[in-house]
Amino acid sequence: MLGGVDNGLFFKSFAGFAVILVFIVLLRWTFSRGHSLVPSPSKRGKVDQYGLLRPVASPSNFIEGEMLRQKLLAVGIKANLTQTLEGPRLMVFEQDLKTARAILDS
Repeated sequence: MLGGVDNGLFFKSFAGFAVILVFIVLLRWTFSRGHSLVPSPSKRGKVDQYGLLRPVASPSNFIEGEMLRQKLLAVGIKANLTQTLEGPRLMVFEQDLKTARAILDS
């Protein structure tokens, strides 16, 4: 006994407060806004809004675009097929632009 108080009961009461405090922290983290781990859906943009990527081809549909992308990937050129406001575009980095055009024209 510590000062007339049962030590076991005294420490159990603080353990209950600690558990509630942990629940409060977890619930605040869980339901906070603006810090989602789920990515937001991508937005369509103009052809010039894709940073370092430049359009190399304008396929009529995604199947044709994927075939062209696979052709570039087979020779080692990284390519992205994206949906822009003007339709699907095959995009490559600027340093690969001339090589990609030559490969797609052949």
